[in-house]
Amino acid sequence: MSAEIELVGTFADEEGCVHGVEVLKRAGIAYRVFAPIPSEHLLHAIGRGLSPVRAIVLIGAITGVLTGVAITVGTSWEWNLIVGGKPVVSWPPFIIIMFELMILFGGLSAALSFFFFARMPQLDPIAGYSERFSADRFGIAVECDEADSARIEAMMREAGAEEIAHEDPRTVPVAH
Repeated sequence: MSAEIELVGTFADEEGCVHGVEVLKRAGIAYRVFAPIPSEHLLHAIGRGLSPVRAIVLIGAITGVLTGVAITVGTSWEWNLIVGGKPVVSWPPFIIIMFELMILFGGLSAALSFFFFARMPQLDPIAGYSERFSADRFGIAVECDEADSARIEAMMREAGAEEIAHEDPRTVPVAH
């Protein structure tokens, strides 16, 4: 039984990292990708679709508007205050409350869904992560057996990896 190791390939540019992802994907190898910038090309290469955060924000905003309608209309019907012959349910002042609740609920749902889908806070460091992947380099981490490491390393070098580090996935470096 061979030991598990972590290969971490460092790429200088987005195109090389995308090519590395495509090579590993064709070979059926599981990987993790690190990028210093949001990249639509990488998202497409790893097969991720659009984020569901937008839909959740829309649902939150619609919920806010409906809550605003329910509160204002319900309050007006409960305490009928007929002033100057105006109708009990008068929409123009209610629009302000509906707008404010739409912004509140939409903003809260955006923040909460972002943290949920980003799996934040991430208290434990991710194996294979390097601070360079937040600055100017792209990275691909692959957990594999020692027997497969030479083949996977050759695939990453062919794809354009500048550097490939061998790490033990059981020992995760502690962030300073």
